Amino acid sequence: MTVLNRRSLLSLAGASAASMLLPGCSGGGNSGSGTQTVNWWHISNQDPMLTVWASLAKEYESTHLGVKINITPLENEAFKAKLTTVTQAGNPPDIFHSWGGGVLKQQKDAGLVKDITSDTSSWIGTLLPASVGPYQVDGKQYGLPFDLGLVGFWYNKDLFTKAGIAAPPSTWDDFLNAVGRLKASGVAPLALAGADKWPGHYYWAYLAMRVAGLDGLKQAAIDKSFDKPEFVQAGRLLKELVGLQPFQKGFLGVKYDTPDGQAATVGNGTAAMELMGQWAPSVQKSSSNSKTGLGDKLGFFTFPSVKDGKGKATDAFGGGNGFAIGRNAPPAAIDFVKFLLSVENQQKAAVTDSIVPITKGAETALQDPNLKAVSKALGAATGYQLYLDQAYPPAVGQQVNDSVAELIAGKASPEQVTSAITKVAKSQ
Repeated sequence: MTVLNRRSLLSLAGASAASMLLPGCSGGGNSGSGTQTVNWWHISNQDPMLTVWASLAKEYESTHLGVKINITPLENEAFKAKLTTVTQAGNPPDIFHSWGGGVLKQQKDAGLVKDITSDTSSWIGTLLPASVGPYQVDGKQYGLPFDLGLVGFWYNKDLFTKAGIAAPPSTWDDFLNAVGRLKASGVAPLALAGADKWPGHYYWAYLAMRVAGLDGLKQAAIDKSFDKPEFVQAGRLLKELVGLQPFQKGFLGVKYDTPDGQAATVGNGTAAMELMGQWAPSVQKSSSNSKTGLGDKLGFFTFPSVKDGKGKATDAFGGGNGFAIGRNAPPAAIDFVKFLLSVENQQKAAVTDSIVPITKGAETALQDPNLKAVSKALGAATGYQLYLDQAYPPAVGQQVNDSVAELIAGKASPEQVTSAITKVAKSQ
């Protein structure tokens, strides 16, 4: 499975955001009279999606004789570097990989992406509502998703049974009780890549969602104020978990996908759980000693509810992959993305288990039971929050990661976390 995940977005957000905001002379999408050339950059530079995208481009060209799709597949880091260069010159590709959120807003503010609201209004309803929000800025559409994921707990069923846990916990109190049971059974309840910081922010973000609700997070972003009682309470709940010493030995120095990292710790059966996105099973497998992962021992459950919280237990948190539309993209660019997002073509991608599709009905093509579980949870989601380090401006997102990491390390209080995030937010 090709993993297109949010691990690559932070360095894109931080790749000299200012350089991405310099407008300049633009390129065109027309290569000649009566011909539309669409320049498409994507990061699916390995199979199966490399071949899937190429095949679909050829199919589109065969039925649209005046259109030429020029594909540039790039590795993540190469993509970020090259995108920075062309956006600095004010000449973005017609279609290019995007995670939406704060970086897309900066690109919109710089005039680098096209408003496609009216172009997509007649068919955007065929997509999962949760999937389109990250590609909107001020209520306007500047890009489109092609998959969507969900962060949740991936757990070892055998270790749960050994610890006497009959079912995945559905409340925070039950979760803390399960952590205690697992620890008493002699296993690390949770694996965490403390050195990477971003995995830790998932805990605080989800707790903030459960306590303050999605509207609370939205209002905090508008007010640039994260020091409200609900966010302090989220930190206190996380501090309570940290006080149980639930993470594997040496977690503060561990990265996510190294041989001794978070994913491998779960994949090797030495930790019972990790809070991670939809790519977790594949990374566990590739990082484990056996290269097979947990197989059918692996289970999934959504983040638990918090008593008296304003958020719903069915509100989801995560992100996905999509495409932004460059400011001078020809009409064929939008039509081609519409073609990629048809049920039939989303199924061609979904059957490879490389994406979790966002076109309604395409999820039936998924083969992997883990991805089916994620897709089912997404289908039942009552609301959706993009990763905080992606939803907010890059500097604010980085501060969330840094401050939560300090709390987990015992170097910052819940109040200090919210104060630091607020200070950076107000400076933007």
